[in-house]
Amino acid sequence: MIFFRRIHLVLLLLILAGCMTFAPPPPPGIGQPLDWSHLPGWQAYAHGEAWPALLQSCVRLERNTDIWRDLCRAARRLGTAHRVPDHATARRFFQTWFVPHPLWDGDGDRDGLLTGYYEPHLRGSLTPTDTFRYPLYGKPKDLLTIDLGRLYPALAGRPARGRLLEDGRVVPYFTRKQIEAPGRPLQGNEIAWVDDPVALFFLHIQGSGRLHLPDGQVLAVGYADRNGHPYVAIGRYLIRKGEMQREEVSLQSIRAWLQRNPHRADEVLNANPNYIFFTSRKAQDDRGPMGALGVPLSAERSIAVDPRFVSLGLPVWVDSSLPNLGSGELPFRKLVFAQDTGSAIRGPVRADLFLGSGLPAEEQAGRMRQSVRLYVLLPKAMVR
Repeated sequence: MIFFRRIHLVLLLLILAGCMTFAPPPPPGIGQPLDWSHLPGWQAYAHGEAWPALLQSCVRLERNTDIWRDLCRAARRLGTAHRVPDHATARRFFQTWFVPHPLWDGDGDRDGLLTGYYEPHLRGSLTPTDTFRYPLYGKPKDLLTIDLGRLYPALAGRPARGRLLEDGRVVPYFTRKQIEAPGRPLQGNEIAWVDDPVALFFLHIQGSGRLHLPDGQVLAVGYADRNGHPYVAIGRYLIRKGEMQREEVSLQSIRAWLQRNPHRADEVLNANPNYIFFTSRKAQDDRGPMGALGVPLSAERSIAVDPRFVSLGLPVWVDSSLPNLGSGELPFRKLVFAQDTGSAIRGPVRADLFLGSGLPAEEQAGRMRQSVRLYVLLPKAMVR
């Protein structure tokens, strides 16, 4: 009798569970609007320091809609890049014109990943020599960009790349391994040569850099296009091969491994089939590299995002930390701007923080894998 009562109880619980409704996690992307008090550290922040980066975003955004034209005009009335408003005035401006929204992953998780990137410096030459023999390629003329968004809406904004064969077939563009093969299918597209293949690989990861030429001049190079193959992190490849533990992986440890194992460098580097093509520009010491938004990046103020979830130019409140080069971590709560994209930046709660130029920035960026919460600031006129 007791047995049957237990069966009845289990059945009753199952029936009740079937009648209950469980709130599903929010869809990936932008959540419901929040009060400003929900942004950790917002009230104590020095908001005026964000003004130059805001005005940089305005250079591009105010061309698009009346919303941004009005917003950017109001910003310029309050201050300039060299004469920023006081912090209380700047805070009121953001709270008047914007509404904060949390960003969520597809599983309803608020916690994402913050990494860092930088502008590397390399030794280079405009002509090949025995020392400078590793080519930096410009965008090839035979690279096709194929917009599949009309046929497959899920692929909107993510064009495929390919090349046209003599028989009329379109095939995927060359992989890294094919481009670096002895036949050099892209010969003739070089814009410069460097002396270090590993430094060149990391230049591809960062997307922009500066080449110091033998005559003392500096050539700045930036992203022009890519071959369309997926980005594969070589740190994960080394973990999968049993060469590193997950907690050991950093830019510095990968570089050291490659220096100890030069006979396997091609194998490891070619595990990432993604390849970046560059364009040259005049180097200006007071300006960072150009981001995907089309404005110069600012150290600790510009981030790369996945534009499927965060539109370029928008302000984003970051609640995270930075690795302390001594030991431990430093809190990082700051207003930054979505001014760039990257092959490895996928998902709504994912950002890559631009840290500046040269070795100090490289040292910090190479160690960054920080937990982060992100809040995107949407203009009020967009969400009414």
